Amino acid sequence: MKLKDKIKNAPDKPGVYRFLDKSGQILYIGRASSLKKRLAQYFLKNIEARIAEMVALAKDVKYQESETILDSVVLEANLIKKYWPKYNVRDKDNRSFVYVVIAKKGFAKPIVVRGRDLKKFPQNSVYIFGPYQAQGLIKNALRIIRRVFPYSTCHISSGQPCFDYQIGLCPGACVDKISQKDYQKNIKNIVWLLSGKKKQLIKKLLRENKDQVKSLRHLQDVSLITNEDSVLGGINRIEGYDISHLSGLEAYGAMVVFSAGVPDKNEYRLFKIKSAPAGDDLRSLEEVLTRRLKHREWTRPDLIMIDGGKPQIDFISHYFNKNNINLSIVGISKYSGDQLIFPAGVGKQFKDLCHSIKDTLLRVRDEAHRFGQSAGRRKRQHNLRSGYKY
Repeated sequence: MKLKDKIKNAPDKPGVYRFLDKSGQILYIGRASSLKKRLAQYFLKNIEARIAEMVALAKDVKYQESETILDSVVLEANLIKKYWPKYNVRDKDNRSFVYVVIAKKGFAKPIVVRGRDLKKFPQNSVYIFGPYQAQGLIKNALRIIRRVFPYSTCHISSGQPCFDYQIGLCPGACVDKISQKDYQKNIKNIVWLLSGKKKQLIKKLLRENKDQVKSLRHLQDVSLITNEDSVLGGINRIEGYDISHLSGLEAYGAMVVFSAGVPDKNEYRLFKIKSAPAGDDLRSLEEVLTRRLKHREWTRPDLIMIDGGKPQIDFISHYFNKNNINLSIVGISKYSGDQLIFPAGVGKQFKDLCHSIKDTLLRVRDEAHRFGQSAGRRKRQHNLRSGYKY
């Protein structure tokens, strides 16, 4: 049976899929909120060259349904860790993958780290889960898990109830409402879940806490549905840029990051404009991007979104070409009805891909504007209190 025919029988349900070559070796592992829709996308024209190459080598595809989208996120990571498929790790070393680390003792909490930081944790004293493809995705997953299995991120035994305790996300370690032994039981439940042992976990909880079983079975995980079209097209990390200022003075450049369609707020940055002339948004953009690209240790963006129209895109495109910077850019012009603006000479395939993720690009634009305004306002207020003169 041909691959195209086989995927027609795939269910419209969450799950994980594997592409295999002629010898049965796994080429690629992925997950989907809808296996049927996701697998069909591999035979569209506007997929990334790397993915098209993989599909050409594939002779079989296998898939496994999941009860929830969260289950598919967990299963995908565990399978990638087990098989380490060529097309999951090509052009990406272990240092840039994302992992969850949980200490085995004390009032532990899940910590999200890059692969390059794993060496900081003694392997025999922590649980390590991953690799996950996107930081924003696993952070969102942990927020969902925390609703069922609360854990503390506050100061232990501080005597003051934290906000998370008041809304049910902290079990009360801050006010000594839970012993370390009982707290660790909750952490072990998270460990079982991230290990892919959900069935065993439910059996255990049926004896210990039936309310948690009910919560686990009715997880509201729709927020884990990411823009899968963008990831398939090779766009995982989108950086959005916006310049904000007060009447041309005290200008700031905002950088926001979306990974797999989800905001990754730990990656946000605010740049104070230092050298660009006051009120010159074009030179300000150039300065911000120059300073950002000097940080080679930061993950390289797949797409740069600029809050601006043709003047901004033409200016930055010329700057990139002049400096041999090979990055894809797109702008959104609010004065033209939120029209997407592209550099001259961009091909139809890239334009079609950007239009297919326009909703995400609009969210990136709005978030860059919001972050720039709010963070810039706080900086200016601080300067006023400090007696800073413009």
